[in-house]
Order: sequence, then C-alpha cells, then structure tokens
Amino acid sequence: MNAIDNSKMQKDDITLGELMGVLAAAKDSPLVFYYGGEPVKPGYHVTEVKAGQFSALDCGANPEAWSEIFIQLWDIEEGDRTHMAAGKFHAIIRKVTEHVKLDDAAKLTFEVSDGVQPMQLYCASMPTLRAGAVHVELSPRPASCKPRDRWLAEQATATTTCCGPRAGSACCA
Repeated sequence: MNAIDNSKMQKDDITLGELMGVLAAAKDSPLVFYYGGEPVKPGYHVTEVKAGQFSALDCGANPEAWSEIFIQLWDIEEGDRTHMAAGKFHAIIRKVTEHVKLDDAAKLTFEVSDGVQPMQLYCASMPTLRAGAVHVELSPRPASCKPRDRWLAEQATATTTCCGPRAGSACCA
C-alpha cells in the first residue's frame, strides 16, 4: 500500500526552502520570531537542527510518510545581544547541511523553550520584512485527524470548482 505524503497538510506551514529563500534576500536584517504574541528575546539561540523521515499509520488506517525539519530555539536574554541577523541564521542552517541532509521541501517545525517551560511545537508562517527586520510568526502546531483534513480539503475544492448540485455529477459540464 502506498503511503500518503502529508508534508503539506497544514495550509499555513512553510518549508525550509521557503524560509531560506526569504532569509537569503535579507541577510543583514534582524530575524525576529514571535510566539504567544511576543517576540523571542534578543539573545535567542538555535540550539539544534534535526531532520527526520517519518512513517506512520493515521486514525483511518492510512499509511503516512513525510520529511520534517525541526529547528530548536532557546528563548533567552543574554547580555546586550540583539536579534540574530537573518544571514547568521541562514549560515547556521547551511552549516548543518554539511553534516545532515536537509530536504528544502520538508515540513518545518520549531521547538521553542525558555529553558524553564517545557518545549512547545510551532509551525511558521511566511516571513515578512517590515521596519527593517524579518518577522516570522510561530503558531502552535495542533493535533489533527488526517482523514478528516483530507476530506475537508476535498470538500473545499469541490465547492470552489462546482456550479451547484446536480444529480450524478459534482460539477457542471
């Protein structure tokens, strides 16, 4: 049985390649991540970058397979540091690629903790450049029912491509 590729199930998720493309164009700009409505502290660190290939069985007994990149951020205040430049973050990720194969099309997950609170999982929105900085909103990564998500996506597509109910056919000819 073929596995379903769920790498793009979350519509707001960005890939590593999308993030890196934006950062490459704004290397001198500060990179500021936001979670819980607040920016990370200026002394934040990228403490770990992991790549994983996952195989699973969802609640509908469908085999699932996907690639995922995890970037761990340690949200701390450290001296008089400023937010990391986008170019430095870009260089850290590229350094990792010398040792670990990172798939630019992989699902991207951020793990964030202040060193006291438990690590939380976040997905990232597309970065925006405003006020001279690159801003990336992180939102909590929710659990989901993949068969239901696929069904809802199919319903949305059917709704946008159909011109009304018709016996025996979902769309007008």
